[in-house]
Amino acid sequence: MKLIDYFVKNAQLTIVLLIALLAAGAQAFMTIPRAEDPLIDFPGFTVVAVYPGAGPNDVEQLIATPIEKRLKELTNVKSIKTQITDGLAVIFIEFNTGSVPREKKDDVLREVNQLRSTLPQELALLDVISNNTGDVNILQYALESPTAPYATLDARSRALKDRLAAVPGIRKVERVGAPLREVQVSLDLGRLSALHVPLPAVLGALGSESANVPGGTVNISTRQFVVKTSGSFTSLDQVRNTVVGASGSAVVHLRDVATVQWGYADATHIARHNGERAVFIAASMQDGANISDVQPMAEAAARDFEAELPAGITLARPFDQSANVQNRLGRLVEDFGIAIALVLITLLPLGLRAAGVVMVSIPLSLAVGTVLLHSFGFTLNQLTIVGFVIALGLLVDDSIVVVENIARFLRRGMSRTEAAITATRQITPAILGATGTLIFAFVPLMLLPGGPGDYIRSLPAAVIATILASLVVSLAIIPFLASVVMPRTSDEHGNAVLRWLQHVIEVSYTPVLHRALAHPRRTLVSAAALFAGAIALVPLIGFSLFPKAGIPQFRVTIAMPNDATLAQTDSAARFVERTLMARSSMEHVMTNVGHGNPFVYYNVPPVNDQANFAEVVAKVKVFDPAHTPQMFDTLRTIFDAYPEGRIAVREYENGPPLEAPIAIRFIGANLDTLRTIAARFERVLSAIPGTRDVDNPLGSSKTNVRVLGVQVVDIDKVVRLGLAGVPAGRIQDTDGEAYDVTARLARIGRATPAALQQLYVPSQSGAQVPLAQVSSLALERTLPRIQHFDTERSITVTSQVRTGFNTDRLTRIAMDSLQTWNLPSGYRWVAAGEIESRQESFGGFGGAILIATFGILTVLILEFKTFKSMLIVASVIPLGVIGGMVGLFVSGYTLSFTAMIGFVALIGIEIKNSLLLVDYTNQLREAGADLDHAIEEAGRVRFLPIVLTTATAIGGLLPLALQGSSLYSPLAIVIIGGLISSLLLSRLVTPVLYKLLPPGLSSERSVAMESRPTVQGAIPAT
Repeated sequence: MKLIDYFVKNAQLTIVLLIALLAAGAQAFMTIPRAEDPLIDFPGFTVVAVYPGAGPNDVEQLIATPIEKRLKELTNVKSIKTQITDGLAVIFIEFNTGSVPREKKDDVLREVNQLRSTLPQELALLDVISNNTGDVNILQYALESPTAPYATLDARSRALKDRLAAVPGIRKVERVGAPLREVQVSLDLGRLSALHVPLPAVLGALGSESANVPGGTVNISTRQFVVKTSGSFTSLDQVRNTVVGASGSAVVHLRDVATVQWGYADATHIARHNGERAVFIAASMQDGANISDVQPMAEAAARDFEAELPAGITLARPFDQSANVQNRLGRLVEDFGIAIALVLITLLPLGLRAAGVVMVSIPLSLAVGTVLLHSFGFTLNQLTIVGFVIALGLLVDDSIVVVENIARFLRRGMSRTEAAITATRQITPAILGATGTLIFAFVPLMLLPGGPGDYIRSLPAAVIATILASLVVSLAIIPFLASVVMPRTSDEHGNAVLRWLQHVIEVSYTPVLHRALAHPRRTLVSAAALFAGAIALVPLIGFSLFPKAGIPQFRVTIAMPNDATLAQTDSAARFVERTLMARSSMEHVMTNVGHGNPFVYYNVPPVNDQANFAEVVAKVKVFDPAHTPQMFDTLRTIFDAYPEGRIAVREYENGPPLEAPIAIRFIGANLDTLRTIAARFERVLSAIPGTRDVDNPLGSSKTNVRVLGVQVVDIDKVVRLGLAGVPAGRIQDTDGEAYDVTARLARIGRATPAALQQLYVPSQSGAQVPLAQVSSLALERTLPRIQHFDTERSITVTSQVRTGFNTDRLTRIAMDSLQTWNLPSGYRWVAAGEIESRQESFGGFGGAILIATFGILTVLILEFKTFKSMLIVASVIPLGVIGGMVGLFVSGYTLSFTAMIGFVALIGIEIKNSLLLVDYTNQLREAGADLDHAIEEAGRVRFLPIVLTTATAIGGLLPLALQGSSLYSPLAIVIIGGLISSLLLSRLVTPVLYKLLPPGLSSERSVAMESRPTVQGAIPAT
């Protein structure tokens, strides 16, 4: 308490402190890292293995299963999910919450590296990728040209990559879309056979000649020199002159049996921007960097590079995350300004000077809150800003109560200094208790586990930091300012607005409260009935997880039949391009055929090489929440008419990665049985109204060419040489880059089954035997994809949800149908998709609510020291649920993750107001008032500050609720609805409960009150 006196009486020090807090906040605001979404270091990793030319069964047996078994042995493994297609295995391993990502990545790397020597030598790639949102690219450039050779585009893209990599704050730069340049060694197997040169000798010679083995160093006098041996290839002539064998007394060079020339590997990825062929260059940002600093420097480097481009090549900028950040932050800052204006209006009953004093707490609290966030490593992102907006309506509560109490004392004739000190001292215990309950409502949200908890954590952190700051400001700075700014004298009944508001309270609230106290049990039964009715709305409201992102980018995925060629997939992609570019609302269209777009959104990782897959990422000029989703539905109708494959329009969504809203995973050992089950469920799911884009990965087979006959390893090697090619060495070109030297069968264009007839197999005698003599060819049907879940074979059938339909209801219909099925022994199904993610996301809410509830109850016990007072104050909780549920029902939003956060936050906000009412009732009783008089007087006197604090909270949240954001608006609507119902109902229920369960008075407080005057002469406390 003496601290309050110190700040009021030492003006110079308090002014210096005020300026220091503002300066520190400004500095923190300028330097705190900015990003679109929170930085999440997720304890999950993706192992990617590329085995060109291998079918799914071979990839499963030779690569995926051995890796899974090793990873399964690690500790704290939560799940392992594997996708296997032609030549590719993608294994996603997730560890339990609390695992240290860096340590777990070291464990995964160790196991994979130890296993590498036992895997096929032909593996083209074996990589471990962290699932860190810091890897998301903040920029994507398109170097495009309709005429320039790919070699020129390739060289220019490398130059741009080097420029961007040198920009401070850039983490990594990647290039995608350019064909891989290589030296092609087209072998003439007939010539090899005639010269009796075995194929392994050719490959061995190329490998050994291109090896670069350090020779060591020698000393000459006082100097040391490096001894250079032959080194790697540096020219085509060196490759051509490689000795590969002997025929009689003559030496056979590579040029005698092969054609050697520069070329490109078979295309696996085609990239275009707005229909023009392009190479994409994407850059990610270092952790802790500020996008508002990095983007201008990267753009400056890009402009310098652009000025040097030759005619016919242009540099486009299809993706810039800073624009999304600017839009999100700008829109929220605009809402913030509106909220401040609304808060100011709600403070008019206090008078202009008093309102001005209260408003000072806003920039001061935000300044200190920003300093705290920056100190603990949080970034300024969309969720942080939402936290600030939520806090805006709450941080002025303490200041309102303090200023309102000071004004009351001033109207009683006290001096400004005496009123500031006395009024603040009187209200401090209640403020400490009320702020404690509010903080305990948000602390559990900091402890939510898993990806959803990591994603949402910066929101409660912003609220807690700001509320703590507001507590300090209200007890230190506000009393001082009030002692300087508040008028020395004023009307005993306040200004005109205050008198009008008090008159409304007297006319409307006081008679209703009197009747409620006269019929207490009827009042409680009515409140209970309203609560039961609100709970009954839950099935009608429905559940959901995280909503759409609401950004101008969206994607169109193209899944062609499993045996489709890259050219067929490209044809479908061009159809999508033409459809999108025909719309004037489109600004950029980025096409990736055979591969996913670079990583530009934190929960949508890029898809690896698949010939039957394409992804088109498009950007509209302006995202309109009312009309853009309608455009998506129109596009879906157009794309559904495409005769081949499946084309799906997908919006980016918030929250952890989700394969699809509706997903059912079937688990069992036999792939044919799984395929039969999945096909049956696919028909069921497709027949449910509201589902769309139903996907069964085993819905069709893939035709492969199989070599039958002599099963020897040499056949495998020769077939691979003829079709996929074999990396045989490396060449160092004059541009400083190293390229593969690839040996393959001489052919024109892509390999066909006829090419197999031209292959020769080495016999034990050394002679080359035509493959056709020892084998035959056959076409066979194979499964195009294999999935594993925790090392077991599985298949997941998924579906999207049509606009206007509820995901939870459709999923329940699908699950109800499965309850009637009798699956074969050893087979089972589990709900995946949003159901699975929701169980994890909402699973932490039980613990969060328990911590919040018991933490708040502990604060109330410390505040009142009686269980009855605690129970009376806590009774307000279900009353807020009524308004929150009605708000969701009326607005059409579902009970989502963010809506649940609104309910948790509402607990603390409601109790804060109820606490002040009960505290003042106790004070009046301690001053000598009888029970009924104390209850009615407290209800009348405390109704005004409670109305003001509730109005400021609603005013702060109203712009957020009206924004139409599916992420922010449900949260704001829940709190606003809950505050309204709590304001109207708790002002009746709490007094009624107080009458039925009058708490005993604290002896300590009673002694302290003995010296107080009687109630009639007392200064009303707050």
